[in-house]
Amino acid sequence: MIRLRLYTTLGCHLCSQLEALLTELSREPVTLEHIEISEDDALMARYGVRIPVLADDQGEELDRGFDPARLAAWLEARGWLDAGAWEALQRQLYGQPAPSEAKGAVMRGGRRYLG
Repeated sequence: MIRLRLYTTLGCHLCSQLEALLTELSREPVTLEHIEISEDDALMARYGVRIPVLADDQGEELDRGFDPARLAAWLEARGWLDAGAWEALQRQLYGQPAPSEAKGAVMRGGRRYLG
């Protein structure tokens, strides 16, 4: 079971998108601790323009995780990515070939480098 914190606020549609992607792309079930940022001034200052933000147990954060490639790279770095689900989603979103499958392209840290 993967345990993550999700910094969010009421009515955040991007947070909903992130949760759906997370469910689809993770190899294991995910438990999210939802942290409401609007009730804390310090959290608002830190996350107000960055939500949704995922954080793992080591405190490493991912902002803009609603972007499928960013989320996939973050999950892959932790060994949590369902590679088959990611390939299927890329085909659905981008057609053939997906951006990361372009000839000579290499994905590192969620960025694509052309070789």
